[in-house]
Amino acid sequence: MTVEAVFADHLLSLLVFLPSAGALLLLLFPESYPRAIKIFALVVSVAELAASVPLWTRFEAAHTGFQFVEKAAWIPALGIGYSLGIDGISLLLVLLTTVLTPVSLLFSVSHITNRVRGFSIAFLVLETGMLGSLVALDLALFYVFWEVMLVPMYFIIGIWGGARRIYAAMKFFLFTMAGSVLMFLAILYIAARHRAVTGEWSFALSDLARLSLPAGTEAILFGAFALAFAIKVPVFPLHTWLPDAHTEAPTAGSIILAGVLLKLGVYGYLRFALPLFPGAAMHYAPWLGVLGVIGVVYGAMVATPQPDMKRLVAYSSVSHLGLVVVGVGAFTATALSGSVLQMVNHGLSTGALFLLVGVLYERRHTREISAYGGIASVVPVTTGLFLVATLSSIGLPGLNGFVGEFLILLGTWSGPARWWAVAAATGMVLSAIYMLTLVQRVFWNPLAHEENEKIPEIRPTELVAAAVLVVLMVWIGVRPNDFLSKIGPSVDALRAQVADRTAAVAPRSAR
Repeated sequence: MTVEAVFADHLLSLLVFLPSAGALLLLLFPESYPRAIKIFALVVSVAELAASVPLWTRFEAAHTGFQFVEKAAWIPALGIGYSLGIDGISLLLVLLTTVLTPVSLLFSVSHITNRVRGFSIAFLVLETGMLGSLVALDLALFYVFWEVMLVPMYFIIGIWGGARRIYAAMKFFLFTMAGSVLMFLAILYIAARHRAVTGEWSFALSDLARLSLPAGTEAILFGAFALAFAIKVPVFPLHTWLPDAHTEAPTAGSIILAGVLLKLGVYGYLRFALPLFPGAAMHYAPWLGVLGVIGVVYGAMVATPQPDMKRLVAYSSVSHLGLVVVGVGAFTATALSGSVLQMVNHGLSTGALFLLVGVLYERRHTREISAYGGIASVVPVTTGLFLVATLSSIGLPGLNGFVGEFLILLGTWSGPARWWAVAAATGMVLSAIYMLTLVQRVFWNPLAHEENEKIPEIRPTELVAAAVLVVLMVWIGVRPNDFLSKIGPSVDALRAQVADRTAAVAPRSAR
């Protein structure tokens, strides 16, 4: 077998474990060579990005099943397998991960100065956890990767974060772990149920999704999965860990937290909770939509008076991801496609905002909005990039945010509750108000302090990192069908699967 064939047959495994292999090699680097460590970690992440390109070029958009599938026995006695694959829903999130990781590490080249090796190792291991969670098709394997994500992010916040980093890291860890433990118990129960029905252990999603469960049992198991994923999004009122984690995390940690980790909550719901528990998911979908609407409006209202730029952007994430949850709750094809695309859009725009807030903080050592003003003429390039990211975030036509928001609102309007769309739209209006007010106060109001006259312009490494995100914002905004064409068939297949399962269960429930 040729090297090219091995590469093609094991592409997902390569993507999952290449960052960890790089992390192991970093152990050989002396801590006294921080620049070499940073460059090596960046090279590994760029190689990972290059290796992920065939996922985009070889992905068959019309194919509704999983692609690039890999299967192998792992723990046969318990029916645990090594099973990987992607569809249109996971494809874009995988690519988003491989883009944001080098962007984050490139930004960190100029800003992480202590324990550089540990930071780089943590970031590469985190990438393995994120990608593994996005491609795993076995619930035990998924849970392993899900927990792998938790540890490096805990250390990234707790070691390289701000003044209250220990508090923020512990809050992040405890919230996430509480939901994860309940999900783990639910996974064990459903696997045991499969053994009781078939006589064989299995943790494969394809096997467990065929099980028929009593309505009460299904509701309890769904609740365990939904809680774990709701905490990760986070859905109101489980969001309180997020502003603290964002505020205290280093800039690179905030980029990857907002860009990828939060999306894994929605992804987990679509990939696992819906196929495994379709009856309960559809029964409680109205509650999901209501919580999403509350998140949209609440996040926008709390973001508006924030005096700290980073905390404002953090609360805007609660609002924007609430809109994604609304689209999932509506469960129409249009709203679901919009939600999947909007997860990518949010990762790009909010990641860029966190990056640029970090650029300003590293120069002025404050994130207080009142400390700025009038710096548009001092740092015009930074100003232009910040403005583009803001316009993307508030959904200006021609940029990526508009496409996702429009599809979610359109699909929700034609769905089960039109008032969700109306209420969510008010939150979007508030989003435009507080984000444009932020830009006005920071960049165009009168100079608040003399220090603002001497703020250095954005560095080349920071500029490249931000420019990558801006290019993708424009690409999605101008050519959305390049992305929607890959999402649509998988969304239709998911809806058909849920419809078939609920239709099969309905007669038994009636009896």
